[in-house]
Amino acid sequence: MSKERRVALLGGIAYLITFAASIPALPLLEPVTDHADYVLGAGQDTQVVLGGVMELVTAFACVATALALYPVTRRVSRTAALGFVSSRLVEAGLILVGVVSVLSVVTLRQDLGGTDAPAGLTTVAQALVDVRDWTFLFGPGIMSAINALFLGTMLYRAGLVPRSLPVLGLIGAPLMVAKCMVVAFGGMDDLSVVSLLLTLPIAAWEFGLGLWLTFKGFRPSPVLTRDSVPA
Repeated sequence: MSKERRVALLGGIAYLITFAASIPALPLLEPVTDHADYVLGAGQDTQVVLGGVMELVTAFACVATALALYPVTRRVSRTAALGFVSSRLVEAGLILVGVVSVLSVVTLRQDLGGTDAPAGLTTVAQALVDVRDWTFLFGPGIMSAINALFLGTMLYRAGLVPRSLPVLGLIGAPLMVAKCMVVAFGGMDDLSVVSLLLTLPIAAWEFGLGLWLTFKGFRPSPVLTRDSVPA
């Protein structure tokens, strides 16, 4: 296996892991994210902690996508490649803040919850859930659009994958930003049908790219044999 094929394989697997970990994490975290009185009941702590671990894996896989592809993306544009790594790091950081917020609710329930819970405990728990909601909006939301602009532009310029894939990402990026802004200002719910439709192009871009890199690899391109590294 050539070096470039290994790079593509690792990057593709990392992209697929983000889907494999993030999708099941959402229902696992629902006992906390959808119920403000979680801290007062018996709780489903094991399930919620498992969801937090899945989001932790998602954060690490996000960073891995950029680091794995860097040996090739830097040959297209070192600036854009570093931008992609940086945006992925920001996304992972926001995801981790959300994970800590949700798991803090679990700790509150274990330490202070129950029928004799202190007054205002539910308010504190809801505030932590609100933090998670905002990190989810700006992490997997806004930052996924920034990621698509950096990586999609590089892959389109170099022709390393079918151009329909980066075009899908470049179309989805402004749609995702618009969706997040509307949600942020209270124009619609983040889980509404319209919101999910606006998210679909970015999701299809990332999933399609993961599949292509895993099973096909990079297309032949002068970038793969280039000695110099553009700025």
